[in-house]
Amino acid sequence: MTGLLQGKRLLVTGVITDRSIAFHVARTAQEQGAKLVLTGFGRLSLVERIAQRLPEPAPVVELDVTNNDHLASLADRVREHVDGLDGVLHSIGFAPPSCLGEDFLDAPWEDVATAVHVSAYSLKSLATACLPLMGSGGSIVGLDFDARIAWPAYNWMGVAKAALESTSRYLARELGPQGIRVNLVAAGPVRTMAARSIPGFAELESQWGKKAPLGWDVDDATPVARSCCALLSDWFPATTGSMVWVDGGVHALGM
Repeated sequence: MTGLLQGKRLLVTGVITDRSIAFHVARTAQEQGAKLVLTGFGRLSLVERIAQRLPEPAPVVELDVTNNDHLASLADRVREHVDGLDGVLHSIGFAPPSCLGEDFLDAPWEDVATAVHVSAYSLKSLATACLPLMGSGGSIVGLDFDARIAWPAYNWMGVAKAALESTSRYLARELGPQGIRVNLVAAGPVRTMAARSIPGFAELESQWGKKAPLGWDVDDATPVARSCCALLSDWFPATTGSMVWVDGGVHALGM
């Protein structure tokens, strides 16, 4: 049976460990027939080791989304492995400690600027860096955490996610005439290395399954991965500028 992503060429960011949501997206995409290139930042050897755990080992290219040289050369470096891209997964976010869990009013602008740059502006940076490789029918999917709510301790990362959501809509407007879709998946809490660094996350995840009409397993990233792959496929040809909630239904009820 032909996979949902058969023959698709995808760039996947954000794989840090095999518990990363991006890793589960990458694995599911390969199972559905996609060919992948991963990006890594910092400890590249770690990402390369994790890439070996995929069904088919994937090449890794270095990418710091705040580095203009990395962005300018990204298309050429990706082209060494694939002749174009049909989809891109944006799974990038970071906020300094002062922006998470501390007093919201005390975070300095320098730290807030870092959070917004890495977590929101990077969607635009990544999109434009990949445009030379993409054509009509392409899909850009970003991972989000519903920013309509002022979550406890999420603070300036929540603000950055709100900026990410707005950025995705403007990108959808700009890239739509080229036939490129831009959407976000707002996931419920998944127990990843990044999540463990968020103060108060344990309390949030403990309540989520009780609130979700469909239930929620914080140790299972499969629902999120499948939804990302669906948006990266050709099965949402007229959907752009949208946010798809994959959270067991909590968004419909509020916490």
